[in-house]
Amino acid sequence: MAYYFSKTISGDFRDVVEQTIAALKDNGFGIITRIDMKETFQQKIGKEILPYLILGACNPNYAFEALQKENKVGAMLPCNVIVQQLADGHVEVAAVDPVASMSAIDNPELLALASQVATSLKGVVQGL
Repeated sequence: MAYYFSKTISGDFRDVVEQTIAALKDNGFGIITRIDMKETFQQKIGKEILPYLILGACNPNYAFEALQKENKVGAMLPCNVIVQQLADGHVEVAAVDPVASMSAIDNPELLALASQVATSLKGVVQGL
């Protein structure tokens, strides 16, 4: 089972980041964390990588419902979406497949909810 959805896009990295954030917002997701891996690796270990951003996306309605079904599910939230510069100049956007991550929890109601979230996230990524 694949654990993510992805799409490769032609465009400027910063523009793709902004497009991704806007598409997530249009689908009810907000960004609650933003981790710049390029900057972190450079500052912490002196290593260079191409731009790589991890966006912690959260749809509060889905998150609330998930917590009602499984109170420890917060250990698996938010839904991470990455935007990374590829060596060929393209930009890849990938989002976690919540069905893959939530299948570790034995809770059919949570898995059904994860399927709804997956449909929404997949639509965001493919719509870019």
